[in-house]
Amino acid sequence: MHKYEKIWLVFGIGALIFFLSVIGVSAFYLGNQPPSCLATIDPDKVDQTAPFSEPGLKKVEGKDWDYELVYVAQAFSYTPNEVEIPKGAKVKFIVTTKDVIHGFEVAGTNVNMMVEPGYISEKVATFDKPGEYLVLCNEYCGAGHHMMYSKIKVVDNQ
Repeated sequence: MHKYEKIWLVFGIGALIFFLSVIGVSAFYLGNQPPSCLATIDPDKVDQTAPFSEPGLKKVEGKDWDYELVYVAQAFSYTPNEVEIPKGAKVKFIVTTKDVIHGFEVAGTNVNMMVEPGYISEKVATFDKPGEYLVLCNEYCGAGHHMMYSKIKVVDNQ
């Protein structure tokens, strides 16, 4: 082998060992894990399981956020269909689905989740700008996928 090939081979193997070591230390020693699969739910009993038995916006006290917004995704619709949130509110989204994989994206924000049957997805966001935000399904879920949306209205609290 040429000396430059040996140098690049040693560099490549060394970089691979370094990056795998960083991932291993992060996962096993520091305990970092992906945020998925933390909370589960029986997809056949979503309507009977709290908080999904009463989807919508609820004010909460004593937490790092002001409101909890519970959404249920199902064949080509979200429940609730429309929500009104006060400007400046910090909202925790709690989302699940009854049937197939759906996406949950609030356009114009950093809220973007994959919603899988049997799992509960959560994300916290602050709404500082008043206006209308569209909630879209960004995972193809069937023939009526293009009709799957909801609205969030952020209003000035007076």
